Amino acid sequence: MSGETINIKGADGSFSGYLARPEGAGKAPGIVVIQEIFGVNKVMRDLCDWLAGEGYVALCPDLFWRIEPGIDITDQTEAEWKKAFDLFGKFDVDKGVGDIAATIKTLRPMTSGKVGAVGYCLGGQLAYLTACHTDADASVGYYGVNIQNRLADAKGIKAPLMLHIAGKDEFVPKEAQEEVVKGLHDNPLVTIHRYPDMDHAFARPGGAHYDKANADEANDRTLKLFARHLG
Repeated sequence: MSGETINIKGADGSFSGYLARPEGAGKAPGIVVIQEIFGVNKVMRDLCDWLAGEGYVALCPDLFWRIEPGIDITDQTEAEWKKAFDLFGKFDVDKGVGDIAATIKTLRPMTSGKVGAVGYCLGGQLAYLTACHTDADASVGYYGVNIQNRLADAKGIKAPLMLHIAGKDEFVPKEAQEEVVKGLHDNPLVTIHRYPDMDHAFARPGGAHYDKANADEANDRTLKLFARHLG
């Protein structure tokens, strides 16, 4: 397993991505890893490496490239949080979805043909929109923000989507959670798992709200979905 930085050609420019491949010969399925508001940082690179260890070609694109390429910050200082929220405020979600579509197009020839997507926080919303607007073969979103504002997009879902919702998410109020559950309840392609006592980013190792038991459960569910639909 090895990681490298590659170039991804988008509709209106090129940007970088962190690519991790599984060991051994032969082609494997692919997964686009969609960043949080901290850029393509160690947490995201570690996720790519983890997925490569599980047998996937994992690629995490730099979605903040239009604002500032190469963002790599943590959740450990107030200054970094301020920077992250500033980036989040300037970020164009729909252009980000276009960049994810370009990333899928770049990744697919490196794989056995099937490509999924998994995203966290901002990336959780983007994973949902990836299911709505791209040809990803399966998508998973962890504690996605603002999904309740984009429920009309759900009509575009054509492949399996799994959402992990934190019951005590400080960035997703209860009312918003219920809107998402109600809005997607009748869609047979959507599976929602709820973690009643968890706060935002419960699956981010090293984060203030990390909970290993719930993170392991969510990750197991994610891997099983990918095994079913990307294998």
